[in-house]
Amino acid sequence: MKTKHRISTRLAVGSVWCCMLVSAQAEPVTLAGAIDAAWQRTQAGAASQAQQLRAAAEQKAAASLLAAPPSLSLSQRSDRAQDNHGVQEREIGVALPLWLPGQRAAKQAAADAELGLASASVALARLRLAGQLRELAWSLVGLRAELAANEAQSRYMRALSADVERRVKAGDLASTDALAAQGEALAAEAEALAVRQRLQAESLRWTGLTGLPADVEPAEGEAPQADATLEQDQHPALAQLALAAEAARRQLEVARRDRAEAPELSLAYRSERDAYGQPRQGSMTLALRVPFGMAVRNEPLRAAAQGALDQALAEQTRTRLELAAELAIARDALQSATRQAAMQRERAGLLRQRSALLDKSFRAGETALPDLLLAVQAAAQAEATLARHQAALGAARARLLQASGVLP
Repeated sequence: MKTKHRISTRLAVGSVWCCMLVSAQAEPVTLAGAIDAAWQRTQAGAASQAQQLRAAAEQKAAASLLAAPPSLSLSQRSDRAQDNHGVQEREIGVALPLWLPGQRAAKQAAADAELGLASASVALARLRLAGQLRELAWSLVGLRAELAANEAQSRYMRALSADVERRVKAGDLASTDALAAQGEALAAEAEALAVRQRLQAESLRWTGLTGLPADVEPAEGEAPQADATLEQDQHPALAQLALAAEAARRQLEVARRDRAEAPELSLAYRSERDAYGQPRQGSMTLALRVPFGMAVRNEPLRAAAQGALDQALAEQTRTRLELAAELAIARDALQSATRQAAMQRERAGLLRQRSALLDKSFRAGETALPDLLLAVQAAAQAEATLARHQAALGAARARLLQASGVLP
């Protein structure tokens, strides 16, 4: 009895869980959720994350009290191989590498700059991934709308073909009209099948990239009206280049400060005896080793840092110009897509009304079937074109957001 109750309880819990899972899957996927899923699935920012780990390790090393790991020294001296009078000397010591003046602070600043650069690289990688998903999401939206229009056209043509067939059997229409209606019905089904196949391919690409169903809702907010993102270096690409320049400056300062090997403070204990039977004597040694520095020691490091700084500054100027051009192009494209979508919406409405009027006229026997088929075909093409223009309008908004550096 208890076993049956336990089984029924498990079945009930399983049913509730399945219902929750279905309801969760029925919810549309947002672009932000898709980016998170694709980020975890594809490891798009693996290089940036590795850069973060390396910068964190350098930051930890710069925070150490010593410039390098300490070293231990052991030594022993005796006359056993010569006179063997019992002379013996043993010494144990530890050497502590010390920071040069300003060297530790320079390395800490360089590590902080590298960590900031790594974080900016992650943000830039996520923005690039967002651009890829935005294009794919709006392609899915356009194909779904186009498929809906084609399926509606296919249903209408099947119904029209059946009506024409009945009227041919009744002797109201010629057999050629039935053949024409059947041909148009098959053409509509073929077109719907082609769009369905394209939609399936895009859905598989989406699922392969994100691991999520292709029921995505890519609606986003409005893009910034001004170029404030470029003026204040808020765009991830510009922010990343600004931090790259700062990291190069910090490395240049490290090269300037690191002009010699680290000085060493050593502490040693020595135990010695003069002969057999003599008491041992102990002593402590405190020493400071200061290497001399040379100007040419860090010339390769200094030259590399200066080159990285010059390259980052030049890249910053070039990227700013490119992003300004992309913003201008995206705004013009959005305005053009808005006008085209409005005109196509009006055209599709007019052709829809004309098709409906000719359909009534055909059923009343006042219009020939070829005229109706031409009107229906034109209206169907206009509906499919409207679906593509609506998706193109959404994609144009998404491209403006992408050019502005705005993440979903």
